[in-house]
Amino acid sequence: MAWSAENATKAFLRTLKTGNNAMEPDVAEFISAMAAGSGARLMVDVCADSAGSTTLALIAAAQQTGGRVVCVVPGADELHSSVMSLGVQAENVELVMGDARELLMGEYRGADFVLVDCDLAGHEGVFRAAQAGAMEACGGVVVGYNAFHKETCGSWGGLRVELLPIGEGLRVSRVPPAAKRSQWVVRVDECTGEEHVFRVRSPRRKWIEA
Repeated sequence: MAWSAENATKAFLRTLKTGNNAMEPDVAEFISAMAAGSGARLMVDVCADSAGSTTLALIAAAQQTGGRVVCVVPGADELHSSVMSLGVQAENVELVMGDARELLMGEYRGADFVLVDCDLAGHEGVFRAAQAGAMEACGGVVVGYNAFHKETCGSWGGLRVELLPIGEGLRVSRVPPAAKRSQWVVRVDECTGEEHVFRVRSPRRKWIEA
């Protein structure tokens, strides 16, 4: 995930134009800039209640990166209120209700930018699921907002989590892609009978030679 200062700046400015004050402006702007600057393609906002400024921040980032935004809410009431609060921007997000942890381990596994509301019950498990999914893909960023509302440790899922004093607190985890397992390949020279051993880091492919 190469950093793009241009994408970050443009997403920051887009978020300023939304004029949503449900959360302190610097939080939404920071989130949007971080998502866009990272070039995120699949962004998921896991809400404890209805969609709001964090979802709008991801929508602004997605308009810059050409990505996709999913917002997970707990139930039907929150789904309805999310549509109302987002207004015309509701067309630019996939609103889903259900168990966020299961969704991040299933349909949205591999999301490269995930927001988790720390006010959500069981948010630690959701955070870990997002980390695991990103690690199995190409890496990513997992952010917990409203972090000051909960007492949590500095490391989740074995990965370091930074606490940033922005708004009600942000916990940021930059997830590296899982290291590919090395494989040893043996080739025998038919003429000399010598064995040659090669170390292959990428998955082996089956080639058909003519």
